[in-house]
Amino acid sequence: MRKTALAVLLLTTAFAGPAWAKPSVVIGYENNGADPWMVSQARHLFQKTMPADVQLKFFDSGPAAMSALASNSLQFMCGLGVPPFVAAVSQGVPLGIIYNQERYTTAAGIVVRPGSGIMSLADLKGKKIAIVEGSQSSFELATFLQQAGVPFDAVRQLNMSPPEMRVAWTTKSIDAAIVWDPVFDALRGMGGTVLKTDADLPPDASSYNVCIADTQWAKAHPKLVVDFIRALNEGVVFTRTHPQQALALMARQAGISDKVAKTELAGYQIFSAKDQTTARVLGTAKTVGTSATTKTIENTAKVLLKIGRIDKMPADAAAAVLPQYAEAATR
Repeated sequence: MRKTALAVLLLTTAFAGPAWAKPSVVIGYENNGADPWMVSQARHLFQKTMPADVQLKFFDSGPAAMSALASNSLQFMCGLGVPPFVAAVSQGVPLGIIYNQERYTTAAGIVVRPGSGIMSLADLKGKKIAIVEGSQSSFELATFLQQAGVPFDAVRQLNMSPPEMRVAWTTKSIDAAIVWDPVFDALRGMGGTVLKTDADLPPDASSYNVCIADTQWAKAHPKLVVDFIRALNEGVVFTRTHPQQALALMARQAGISDKVAKTELAGYQIFSAKDQTTARVLGTAKTVGTSATTKTIENTAKVLLKIGRIDKMPADAAAAVLPQYAEAATR
């Protein structure tokens, strides 16, 4: 009997794995140019801080990451724009923003090709502009065109990834692009003229890079979420206290010069873990309903609904913003 019980125990352990095995955590991310995420990544802070088997997975755009999130193959996604997040939560996908990394200022916008004849937003009528459909660029383009009184469908929109935009630019198959760093910076370096930047958007209807998690997974693993935020915040702190070393790390990660990294970083308003609990970022459990992030979700959804990117508004924007983990990380 004892031998049989031991055999069953050994067989069970062989299939189930040891009881002390670390949980697997996959963190998705985008390349949004030089920012503190790269410092946390380069210094392996997620692996050092989180008691888990941590893997990082690159995606070239937010929409490309959404299927992975929907299939539960990602626990976190960072560098994500607000529109693909809004599209998911409007369909009832249980996702929440746990950290607002940064607000775009001069690191994203509309850049036009020399010789395109585009001098103003009105000149975009009938022109070919590259966008990542369903990403932040859809919201930005719709907002800027609305400000100029130009119909959204008056512009010929070509859906392509940021790397594809660089190729299309050199072959002159597009007249303009609405994109973010590093491609935004690269197109400027190739003679492009900036028509608008995200600094022209108000904070409550702005362009942010956010980190999100499955709300159900986060609720079941709160300590891992808090540890994740601490690792991310350590990259922000290092960037602020050791700026030259941080720029060198970012440049190495992105394969660019320190000078270019400095320009790209300057195009962001960076938020720390402590910043998260202020009204200009996530807010607190009591103030989340009026925070800049929540208002941006609502205002982004209104624009996406108007241009047909979503079929309905999210049921509760404030429920999709989760400041409690940042609050715990800063205690």
